[in-house]
Amino acid sequence: MAARPPAISATPPPGKGPGVLVIQEWWGLVGHIKKVCDRFAAEGFSALAPDLYHGKTATEPDTAGKLFMALNIAQAEKDLRGALTFLAGHSSTAKLGVVGFCMGGQLALFAATLNPNVGATVNFYGIHPNVKPDYSKLAGPVLGLFADKDGFVTPQLRRRPTPRSRKRARRSEIHIYPGVDHGFFKRRASPTSTTRRPPTTPGGARSRSSART
Repeated sequence: MAARPPAISATPPPGKGPGVLVIQEWWGLVGHIKKVCDRFAAEGFSALAPDLYHGKTATEPDTAGKLFMALNIAQAEKDLRGALTFLAGHSSTAKLGVVGFCMGGQLALFAATLNPNVGATVNFYGIHPNVKPDYSKLAGPVLGLFADKDGFVTPQLRRRPTPRSRKRARRSEIHIYPGVDHGFFKRRASPTSTTRRPPTTPGGARSRSSART
């Protein structure tokens, strides 16, 4: 069995389904990510969420921001490669999916460039200034989901990958949801959540999404 970093995993009742890698927000590997994995398993997927902070989590924005900026990108790359290798051995399909939120959205794009077996990527309002995927290595479609009130993930950032690299990411789409702010997926899933934006961003999540998730 291939080695992998600490992680949360969830599998469907048959024991194996199509593999989906779930990548954390800046808070770390917290309950929200476990719930996302459980939701995938309930729909028949094998879900794995690697712990990119290696045991550290945050409940306050200041702490989360420090963990976010201190992320070791080289170590994160190793963790993502290991997680994808492990997941491939527990997937009922050769192709894998990757989904990430906030910091994890940008890392989902990064992960998709590391392994040609990633067949589809979903990026929820992804951002990290130090994570720079080589978009020319994308081998499958990308779905980007963003908030129109998000002042941190700007329209320019939403347009990544570029049109040229999107030729490799077949059937790529970007959806911008009106009337919502950064972190809308978590806020809709947990109405009492105090979802906040990453560092340097004024304000916090203000609106609940009316979009289907």
